[in-house]
Amino acid sequence: MDTLQFEIKPFNVLSAQEVYSVLQLRSKVFVVEQNCVYQDIDGKDAKALHVIGSLDGTIVAYARLFQAGDYFAEPSIGRVVVDPDYRDKKWGHDLMREAISGIEQYFGTTEITISAQQYLKKFYESHGFVQTSEMYLEDDIPHIEMKKS
Repeated sequence: MDTLQFEIKPFNVLSAQEVYSVLQLRSKVFVVEQNCVYQDIDGKDAKALHVIGSLDGTIVAYARLFQAGDYFAEPSIGRVVVDPDYRDKKWGHDLMREAISGIEQYFGTTEITISAQQYLKKFYESHGFVQTSEMYLEDDIPHIEMKKS
């Protein structure tokens, strides 16, 4: 059975190939698949820790972690993505467990806030998040704020 190898790295130690692969994956899903023109390169990557899930050297899962105050008042997880070609493996759950663990390890807390695409509410609830806002549009996609404590 295939298992992902996870690493958590600050931006300044990512290789050029890793940055390219991450941006390519994010664009493949958030821009092309979701048909949403928006500025993915948002100036926040340098502040983030990057959770990279690789299979045989290919990045197929990714998220970024922010400390309190960089995005929300609490630490946060964003840009959670699994390559569509691998979604049948359910690696989104492995990615979220790794991201939550990374928040605990690097930021010393279990309190996390996310801006979740509304259709993924049940997915995030399965990881202990609860909805804390009404639906709002972010880049014309319905989102909700969710928190975990």
